[in-house]
This record gives sequence, structure tokens and C-alpha cells, in this order.
Amino acid sequence: MSITSRESAFRETTVYGGLADAIGGLATIVIAIVGLSGVNPSNMAAIATIVFGVALLTLGGTMASEYARIIFPSGAAPCQVEGLGGSSLSVIFLVGVAGVVLGVLSVLGIEPAVLTPIATIAFGAALLLSSNAVWQLHALGQESLIGQRAVDLASGQILARELAFGSAGVQALSGLAVIVLGVLALVGVANELTLNLVALLALGATIVFTGGSLSASLLSFMRAP
Repeated sequence: MSITSRESAFRETTVYGGLADAIGGLATIVIAIVGLSGVNPSNMAAIATIVFGVALLTLGGTMASEYARIIFPSGAAPCQVEGLGGSSLSVIFLVGVAGVVLGVLSVLGIEPAVLTPIATIAFGAALLLSSNAVWQLHALGQESLIGQRAVDLASGQILARELAFGSAGVQALSGLAVIVLGVLALVGVANELTLNLVALLALGATIVFTGGSLSASLLSFMRAP
């Protein structure tokens, strides 16, 4: 298999990863809506926490794969890039694992009224701290592509850049809102379970947008001349 073929296959894999975390976000939305409708809301919140944790891990893996591809391009010497660091990816992975663990404990009946809001707050903080990660990754990809092939930006790449830039703002605002909702649910404000489910609903919608933006960014690089 040629280097070009391997790179193309690698990109397709990362695109599928972006779509997978978007599907995880959709599943989180559906489960949260079911809980808000009154169908076993406590268990639905715990299950949505697990699903979102897995989606966050998938997002982190997709971003790490693309970041590695940029730094170590096929058939070329490693690139020195600045911008996206390991800290954002580490936060995503750690919070994803913690969220899954807290969700499982909640499903088992161990203080679900406390653990699910804590997981929600952690998810919100992770989104806030990594809010510009997709934008930075897209910028690094464009810089690497232009440097290697000396090409101009196509209209599809410009659109993908705008989506990546917009996802940063949406993710930051959503992260702040989720943290507030999680804190209110944790301190025992009236309808705390409803607040937690609304926060999970917002988390799912955010990762759908983020995953879609990441997939659009990767697809724009695949179609570059």
C-alpha cells in the first residue's frame, strides 16, 4: 500500500471517529429527553452520563489521531507545530474516563444524586478548557497542508474553518452553562434532577456540533488537491 493510500485510510478512520462521537451526542440527547419525559429520570441521567463519557473519549481519540498525523506525516520528517498541546487532550481523556466511572456507580445506586451532577460539572469544565481544540487542530492541519503542497484554500476548506471557529464559541458557552446547571443540581436546588438532565441534553447537543465540525474539517483536508 502506498503512502498516499495509507494516509487516505488513516483520514477516513479519523472522520468516522468524528461521526461516532456525534452519534454518541445524539444518543445522549435522546436519553436525556426520555428522562425529562418522566421515564425513570434517575437511571436515564446515569446512563446518559456513561454514554457522554464514551463519546468524549471517542472525540479525544479522534483528535489525538489527527494531531499525531500532523506531527508525523507519512513519508516526511516530523513537523514542529505550535498550538494544540497535550493538556487539552489529557483533560478530555481523564474526564471521559471519570464520567464513565461515575455513571456506572450511579447506575449501581451509589449516590446517583451526587455523582451524576459531579460528572456533569466535570464534563462542562472539559468542554470549556478544550473549547478551542478543534479550531487549533484545523489551523494546524491547514498550515501543514499548505506547507507540504503549497495549495490555496478551497471554498470547502474555508467553510470547514468557519465551522471549527464557531464550534469553539459554542463549546465554551455550553461548558459554562453546564457547569452552572451542574452546581445548582449538586447543591440541591428544586428540580435538581431536571437540571442535571437539561445539562446532559446541552452536552449532547454540543458534542454533536463539535464532532460534526471535526468531521467537516477532516473531510476538507481529504478533498484538498
